[in-house]
Amino acid sequence: QVQLVESGGGLVQPGGSLRLSCAVSGSIFSINAMGWYRQAPGRERELVALGPSGGSTNNADSVKGRFTISRDNAKNTVYLQMNSLKPEDTAVYYCYALVVTNASRYREVWGQGTLVTVSS
Repeated sequence: QVQLVESGGGLVQPGGSLRLSCAVSGSIFSINAMGWYRQAPGRERELVALGPSGGSTNNADSVKGRFTISRDNAKNTVYLQMNSLKPEDTAVYYCYALVVTNASRYREVWGQGTLVTVSS
C-alpha cells in the first residue's frame, strides 16, 4: 500500500524557518507530481507548492520568495523549506503525491498532516 510519511512540523517564532519532509512508502512505478497543501483552522485546504517531475513548480503567491519546494527523485522524497515564517502560515501541512502504480494507474495519495505553528 502506498503511503506518504511526513516529518518536520513544530512550533517556530515569526521570522524563523522550518523544513518539512515527505517520503513515498510502498511500491510504485513513478511519481507524476509531489507537493504540499495546508489547511488553517476554519479555512479550506489550499495549495502551497507543487512540483511535477519535469522540474517546474507551482507556488502560491502568499509563499513566493519565502518557501522552496525541492525533490529527491532517488529517494521519492519532497521537501518544503519554509523561511521568514509568519503567524498566518500556521496550519496543518499535508503532503500530496500523484503517483503511477505498478498497474499503470494514476492515484492521488495524501499524508496524515503535520502541524506548523508560528507564534511568539
